[in-house]
Amino acid sequence: MIRDITLGQFFPGNSLLHRIDPRMKLLLSILFITMIFTAKTLVSLLFVTLLTFLLPFLGKIPMKTVLKAIKPLRWIILIMMILFVLNGSGEGYHIFVDYRLGFLHIVISLEGIIKAICVSVRIVILVVSVSVILSYTTSPIALADAIEQLLSPLKALHVPIHDFAMMITIAMRFIPILVEEADKIMSAQAARGADFQTGSLVRRAKALIPVFIPLFVSSIRHADNLATAMECRCYHGGKGRTRMNRLRYSPLDYAAYLVMALLLAATALLVLEVGGFAGFAYV
Repeated sequence: MIRDITLGQFFPGNSLLHRIDPRMKLLLSILFITMIFTAKTLVSLLFVTLLTFLLPFLGKIPMKTVLKAIKPLRWIILIMMILFVLNGSGEGYHIFVDYRLGFLHIVISLEGIIKAICVSVRIVILVVSVSVILSYTTSPIALADAIEQLLSPLKALHVPIHDFAMMITIAMRFIPILVEEADKIMSAQAARGADFQTGSLVRRAKALIPVFIPLFVSSIRHADNLATAMECRCYHGGKGRTRMNRLRYSPLDYAAYLVMALLLAATALLVLEVGGFAGFAYV
């Protein structure tokens, strides 16, 4: 399972998404998140889902890699689905089960099941869209420059924008490093007889304790090495810092803005037109 975590990894390429300016991709991600939470009907949610799974083809990212990003979320999705299914109370609901056990009131309805499925789909497309747009097709350096330039107006308020952008970039860059380190530690522990696959949930959780301690020590060591390397290269923050590659918008970026605005308008129209019909609105 630890090898399935692909968040934070960058896959170099020359696809359409790779060529888009990172500042525009940040704004695209915000617009895409807005579309996901604006879609309050089954039709609009299906529309956004189809758009989401079109992104890996635009970025030439293998679908196997995208599905790996979803796999670690299966337990979270399962728990949320159970909570929504068991909390389907309300007037006008098509109720299948209505059972009260002490302070627990368990209600299973058709609307609760639909809402559970829709919320789970939202989580999946949110992770896929942000991973493909930002992580897989944008280098950490370009992402840091984009965050710093988009938030540059806050410099007038003496907000340390460069430090903030650097912290976010380093945090994202450390995700694949710590995942690889955890995989090595688990392989070493397994070679010494540790069992992470069998037994109860509590037993498997206890088996991970010998993994977390060396992983914590390793993360501190990596952070210390990174700080030493930055000091050796005379890094003192963003003051007076120059860039080898300056970000510039291209006609492709403006075209992407236009396409995303049209898609957001189309999603809003679907919500307004279809939301009033029974059976389509789930919120």
